[in-house]
Amino acid sequence: MTNGASSYHVFRVADGHGLRRNPLKAIIAPRPIAWVSTVSNAGIGNLAPYSFFNMVNDRPPMLMFSSIGRKDTVNNIAETGEFSISTASRSQVDVLNCTSQNFEPTVDEFDLAGLARKAASLIRPAGVAGSPAILECRSVEVRQLTTLAGQLIDTWMVIGEVLAVHLSQDCIVDGVYRTELANPVLRAGYAGDYWEIADPGKFVLDR
Repeated sequence: MTNGASSYHVFRVADGHGLRRNPLKAIIAPRPIAWVSTVSNAGIGNLAPYSFFNMVNDRPPMLMFSSIGRKDTVNNIAETGEFSISTASRSQVDVLNCTSQNFEPTVDEFDLAGLARKAASLIRPAGVAGSPAILECRSVEVRQLTTLAGQLIDTWMVIGEVLAVHLSQDCIVDGVYRTELANPVLRAGYAGDYWEIADPGKFVLDR
């Protein structure tokens, strides 16, 4: 696409996209997966992946994820104010997928999936042992989203501040955390479309 010469498919969201599949989640991509660990007030662990996830501030480090529907993860964070986010590597994708199913609040996905826990240093929820990176967080805000018209929708956004970080030594080279060595699972496109980072795909842009 050069000098605006390309033609465009244009649509107003209210009128529908006119394509075979809604393109928005394929446009805003790739997105990292947040493997969110929480513990209820009753002491029951929960682990679930979320692809509406990203960093929103640097100092202090803050991140967000959103849940379509108020699930156990959101309920636990609203109760306790704590959560842990583990990143998932390509080698963990099958067990990650296992924890994406909807289970009763009494089910601990760590136990169900046979995952080992890595104890946190400042909060109660553990991370996933073997994950490239684990972020210990406390919630800053749990908010139900609204439309422009002020109508509540069944989507919940969680903003958290990162208090402690655990990094796999396998991903650190010369004092730098190397994303390509972590080989994180990324969501891009439609249901079932996932990606990984390949080292030849990296380029450096002077800034």
